[in-house]
Amino acid sequence: MTLFTEHLFLTNDVEGFRQCREKRTTSATAMTVLYCKEGYIDVFYHGEMIRIKKGDLFVRIPDFTHQLGPYVMSPDFAFEQITVNASIYEQIMFDHIRVEPNWYSKQEYIKANPIFPINEVSVDFFETYFHLLELQLQDNPSDYRKQILMLIARGATIEMLNYMDKLAIVDDYQSLNREVVNQSDYTFREFTRLLQQHPHEREVQWYAKNLNITPKYLSEICKERSGKSASQWIAEITISEIKHYLRSTTLPIHEIARQMEFPNASFFCQYTKKHTGLTPNHYRKAKRL
Repeated sequence: MTLFTEHLFLTNDVEGFRQCREKRTTSATAMTVLYCKEGYIDVFYHGEMIRIKKGDLFVRIPDFTHQLGPYVMSPDFAFEQITVNASIYEQIMFDHIRVEPNWYSKQEYIKANPIFPINEVSVDFFETYFHLLELQLQDNPSDYRKQILMLIARGATIEMLNYMDKLAIVDDYQSLNREVVNQSDYTFREFTRLLQQHPHEREVQWYAKNLNITPKYLSEICKERSGKSASQWIAEITISEIKHYLRSTTLPIHEIARQMEFPNASFFCQYTKKHTGLTPNHYRKAKRL
């Protein structure tokens, strides 16, 4: 069975796995969660061959530095795979960056350690999300189906992050790597920390000054580590918060502008339209369920 939309790919057969790998996704543009039910698969990942065996959960987040290469499956390999477009994963992280203290370390841990042992309860969670997505993808298209699919995919992703917290491994990883991290990695981590603490600062110069580097160098580091410039990061965090206010509250536009520390409502409206293509009022009407 293989089902897919523009943003979501679901499969539990070998041909679907091949199609997803070769035609639809790259390591930079998708997040994949694969549960191995039987057998194993050997995959070339980050310079070495890794084995995903029965009972393992393999997680690959959108990544510009860790490439996924050739693979070899055992004859009895059986699996379930959920692959979502990077934009879904990024939106989750943007929504949680202000309240997620281990946001950056969690991503780095997943990149370095993509295979997790999975217990029976977590298997039930994964297969429940898989089945819900399967039912929705098999249903007739409707105005609400895309939103429902995105909510289920978001739930599955957040459940995966929650499972990592239960394993209590991210803090240990962060402590072990604090002294060996390179300078660009440290700078990018500090940049994301400042984004968490000062989400209403919207000038690259402000972040660069607090990091004692030039704006150009900060953007180069961000581009190297994530594929996005510093200004893109700032804009996406800002727009994520704007969208939250417009979708989830009934606050007047001028009050949202004030809370987000825009100089005035007019500038807020211009900023929103530039980055979403819609005025705040039009976005609110179009996106609210």
